[in-house]
Amino acid sequence: MPLALLALAVSAFGIGTTEFVMMGLLPEVADDLGTSVPTAGYLVSAYAIGVVLGAPLLTALGSRIPRKRMLLLLMALFTVGNLASAFAPGFGWLVAGRILAGLPHGAFFGVGAVVAARLVADGRQARAVATMFLGLTVANIVGVPAATLLGQHLGWRATFLVVAVIGLCAMAALARLVPRIPVEAHHNVRHELRALGNRQVLLGLLTAVFGFAGVFAVYSYLSAMTTQAMGFGESSVTLVLALFGIGMTLGALAAGPLTDRALRPTLYGSLGALAVVLAVFPFAAHVQWAALVMVVLLGGVGFMTTTPLQMLVMNKAKHAPTLASASNHSAFNLANAGGAWLGGMAIAAGWGWTSPALVGAVLAVAGLAVAVTAGVLDRDRAPSRVVAGARPVRQESGADV
Repeated sequence: MPLALLALAVSAFGIGTTEFVMMGLLPEVADDLGTSVPTAGYLVSAYAIGVVLGAPLLTALGSRIPRKRMLLLLMALFTVGNLASAFAPGFGWLVAGRILAGLPHGAFFGVGAVVAARLVADGRQARAVATMFLGLTVANIVGVPAATLLGQHLGWRATFLVVAVIGLCAMAALARLVPRIPVEAHHNVRHELRALGNRQVLLGLLTAVFGFAGVFAVYSYLSAMTTQAMGFGESSVTLVLALFGIGMTLGALAAGPLTDRALRPTLYGSLGALAVVLAVFPFAAHVQWAALVMVVLLGGVGFMTTTPLQMLVMNKAKHAPTLASASNHSAFNLANAGGAWLGGMAIAAGWGWTSPALVGAVLAVAGLAVAVTAGVLDRDRAPSRVVAGARPVRQESGADV
């Protein structure tokens, strides 16, 4: 695999850390800024809003910018957003900093996925995209627990300063390792929007919204489930979250080669397995060893859906995959918000702490139904490349962006 994929993975590590670390720092932030924990929870939503808005907007604005330069600009914006969060004088400014940090998220993964696919030969593109996503999964094993621990001992501002340093390191790696990839001659906003209107692309995005919402219906309340349903102490929450991250990493490792071999069967299989795991989760949660196994499985099958969905929308967008790829991350964040909301409604209705898993199972089945419908309607059965006629980009280094 090209070293440029390492630079993309380091960037994904920083993005994943800042996205999820706020969930563990809400008490510290609330106490320091004189607000309640539920109010501080809006900081999680603020980042998601940034992702949903920034993915299509920044991708469109950067449609004529060379890929490498675009990646550097997006990571610079990410770094500034985390610095703004670290030095925010009040809650409102912190909300703004979180939105700013979230703006480049979807666009970076959208452009990064296209770059990763261009760096390797046909038949290895999904593995390349999955390698980039490994940075996101490792962030949940190492980055988020370490950053949470740092914030608890040195203050939450120290966490965002460290993430900003990671952003600077990622920029250096991108500048040094990613080769120059010019924008295709036909590449423009109108072309991207036309590709985004493809029925198969829209069905792929809808699959992501429903399918991945099933994962977040549980993940959003996993900390509470650990203590309220599984019977573990608060000190075990970090371990349980790390196990979820290990599952995510294993899922990403498996998804790459499986997607290269058979994209739609991998998508169907992962969504079906996700529905089964979520349906079994409430019954296994009350047996501690079984609960830990289910947490790993949930992270694994849940994240196995991301690579085939990413490749699906990129392939069906064909000549203009960047906006579709970025919009896929907007879909994932809509799934984040929707899954958390529906899971919370189940708990508030008195159905129990594990009830979000059953809600998630229904959502996963809905995602599978959309995916199967898209497969039946798909008349273009021939494998398509991310950019027709494109060849793998020769690995080189230097400052030419």
